Amino acid sequence: METTINTPRQTRKFKDPQYYKTISADYSLLPFRFHRMADSRELLVNELGDFILVPEGTAARIIQKEINAENPEDRSLFEDLVAGFFISEKRIPDLLEVMATRYRTRKSFLDHFTSLHIFVISLRCEHTCHYCQVSRVTSDKDTFDMSRYHIDAGIDMMMQSPNPHVTMEFQGGEALLAFESIVYAVERTKAASAKHNKQVTYVICTNLAPLTDEMLQYCKENNILISTSLDGPAFIHNKNRHKPNASSYDFAVEGIRRCREVLGEDNVSALTTTTNLSLEHPLEIVDEYVRLGFCNVFLRPINPYGFATRSDRKNKYETSRFLEYYKTALDRVIAHNLDGYFLREDYATIILRKMLTPFPVGYVDLQSPAGLINNVIVFNYDGAIYASDEARMLAEMQDYTFRLGQLGRSTYNEIFYGGQAQEISQAMTNESLPGCSECAFQPYCGADPVFNHATQEDIYGYRPTSAFCQRNMWIIEHLITLMTNDPRIEKIFRSWITGKS
Repeated sequence: METTINTPRQTRKFKDPQYYKTISADYSLLPFRFHRMADSRELLVNELGDFILVPEGTAARIIQKEINAENPEDRSLFEDLVAGFFISEKRIPDLLEVMATRYRTRKSFLDHFTSLHIFVISLRCEHTCHYCQVSRVTSDKDTFDMSRYHIDAGIDMMMQSPNPHVTMEFQGGEALLAFESIVYAVERTKAASAKHNKQVTYVICTNLAPLTDEMLQYCKENNILISTSLDGPAFIHNKNRHKPNASSYDFAVEGIRRCREVLGEDNVSALTTTTNLSLEHPLEIVDEYVRLGFCNVFLRPINPYGFATRSDRKNKYETSRFLEYYKTALDRVIAHNLDGYFLREDYATIILRKMLTPFPVGYVDLQSPAGLINNVIVFNYDGAIYASDEARMLAEMQDYTFRLGQLGRSTYNEIFYGGQAQEISQAMTNESLPGCSECAFQPYCGADPVFNHATQEDIYGYRPTSAFCQRNMWIIEHLITLMTNDPRIEKIFRSWITGKS
């Protein structure tokens, strides 16, 4: 007869309870995550986003309670860990309320709910950009411009936001082709905001080609900001942003000059989109922004949505190629700063703000919970309401996963608290997403259900093959390496956060 021997069940996650009882605990662990850097150092990041770089193997020593405050070799590390909220000398830290306040501050972007309200005022456009993420049209104003009925309904919904400060952003197509609709919307919003005690910021996204002096004067009188596109020197910009029988670059540069002259330097901004052609010229792109007197450049990849996906040869590339481009361009930005010219890279600045300050960021892609619905909502030209601008672009591919309702038919509560919003919200918090919850970079990153759905057909996403994850992990580690290896670069990075050179 065989004898069965019962042995304790072994698991990957937990050791036998006796293992933990044998440890002599001189301190208590506070929540933190760790990551092995490429240079073999370990990065420790706590729940508040504070980080510390330590020798390899330190995380295991901390967890096994081997850091001895009485040991001269450990004393400095022990003090840093206590001061940085990685461990506590008491089971409940004396500064627990301070920790709670700092965590609430990091999440304070949720306090007032939706701020950015995007009105797709028209689909009409006179450019034929190959990376355009919407199916632009050139005619039929009545069909492809937002109706007054939908404008009114969008403004009424914007006024219901609990946020006292809202942004009304006009997009296209080319928004200036429907300038009379913009004027109508602004005038109606001015009256509504006075009634509802709202402070409204107005933004027009435009390629600047249709810009007239009358438009500029109206923008000045109403403090309207201008956001445009500049992809680099003429040979890149004209190729990326084609305008039949004309130089789109000349229109953009002249438009920027006129906007600065009338509206002021700080009231016009530019964005660059990275195509396959752009990847070959990172230095020229950065230098063009310097030549035109910009103090910032935003190095961003193409989003995999809408019309942009139809030109793989021009627009599709591996994430590794973008990261090599980004590294080279960032080095050039840093070099300009070392030479005395203040120039910040905006994506890095957003991440650095999350790393080096306790304050939240307003950038939708790097928020958790995600910024869609919480921070941004989109009213399409046809009255359809989407959870984000990327969600609207996805609808151009006949994918309406993130369509929330219809202006004039759906109520505020149905849009923001209905079943669709609740379902999306399940995948919006990276603290609880598989692969994110245990990642050291989680406090600096975000959640992007729309990107996950577009690239992996799953709103939760799969981190090992996620381009979003690969890109952000590499950039975050690269920024940490740069500033911890060179005090001059750390000083530059901090100046980007404060805006002071």
